[in-house]
Parts: sequence; C-alpha cells; structure tokens
Amino acid sequence: MTGGPDGVPRKPVFVATPNAERHLLESDDLRRRQLRSALVHGSTRVWRERTRVWPAVIAGVVMAAVIVAALAVYGAFQRQQRITQQQEQDRLRQQQRPAVTASVTPTSPAGG
Repeated sequence: MTGGPDGVPRKPVFVATPNAERHLLESDDLRRRQLRSALVHGSTRVWRERTRVWPAVIAGVVMAAVIVAALAVYGAFQRQQRITQQQEQDRLRQQQRPAVTASVTPTSPAGG
C-alpha cells in the first residue's frame, strides 16, 4: 500500500484478486440476464418494476359504467318529464272543452 498526499494509505488500483475469473463470469451472466429481462419485459430492466395495467383497466371500466348509468338515469328522467307534461296538457285540453251533452227536446206529436 502506498500513502497518498494526505498521508492516508491507499490500496493499489489493479490488484490480482482471488477467483477473478469467477467474478468476471458471474458479472457477465448477471448482465446477460438483465439484458434478456429488458428484452422480454420492455424498457424496464426487471418485471417487478413494470407498472400494472389492471388497476387502470378496472378503474376505466368502473368509470365507463358510472357514465353509462348516469346517462340512463338522465334519459329516464327526461322521458318521465315528457310523459308528465303530455298528461298535463291532455288534462288541460279536456278541461277546456265544453261538455258535449245530448240535448233532448221534447217534440210534439205530429198532428196533435
């Protein structure tokens, strides 16, 4: 070990490590697995980092169901208002019509 300018002992940069070949092969294997995972699972490195799509799909289906239900309720409300309005107009027309009654006038017998 050599001392640095600040007096702190430093390790040499390139030192023969035991099992260097094994470490090199393991790091190469790790890198290959990461690349294979990135290829299979898209741009993310591992499948665990991938965002789940199902919650968004379920939320979208629920929102669509709520919108469809709201439109159905609104349509039914409008239809009921039209029916009520039509019934009110029919009732007013019947009240405004004069009552038609058959007037029976007694007629005198012919000749007498």
